[in-house]
Amino acid sequence: MDVVLGGTFDPVHDGHRALFERAFELGNVTVGLTSDELAPKTRSIDRFVRPFDERRADLEAELRTLADEYDRGFEIRELNEPTGIATEPGFDVLIVSPETRAGGELVNDERIEKGLPPLDIEVVDHRYADDGDVISSTRIVAGEIDEHGNLTPDADGRSPVRDQRR
Repeated sequence: MDVVLGGTFDPVHDGHRALFERAFELGNVTVGLTSDELAPKTRSIDRFVRPFDERRADLEAELRTLADEYDRGFEIRELNEPTGIATEPGFDVLIVSPETRAGGELVNDERIEKGLPPLDIEVVDHRYADDGDVISSTRIVAGEIDEHGNLTPDADGRSPVRDQRR
């Protein structure tokens, strides 16, 4: 089975890992990683998103571990539009989170318009932080929690803009 999912993954956290794990349980995985141009447009809160190459390196490390564990293959492709690669032929299942389910339905609408079969949509539930709220990259970047949902009251978070001194 060929599985597809997409996102910005900045930073990768336990909620993302749940998506990846479900994907690898089902088959070989293709991940659409938002381009530098698309990433800011997909954020509900304006914040700095690390460059594509940095996000790709971190994502590849995460996926390689799971691919080895499940004896599956994976590919990372640049995502330039929200429905992106999932509207291409060759996929069977789309992995989404509860808040991206509507986007999954849009993918299927586009596939049907193209004469392709709709994808099975697998919704993976959120993972929750110690305070009971959803683990999210936005909360991690703000310094509220770490990638596992542990509260980090002494963290300052990430600057909303890239440090220009690098």
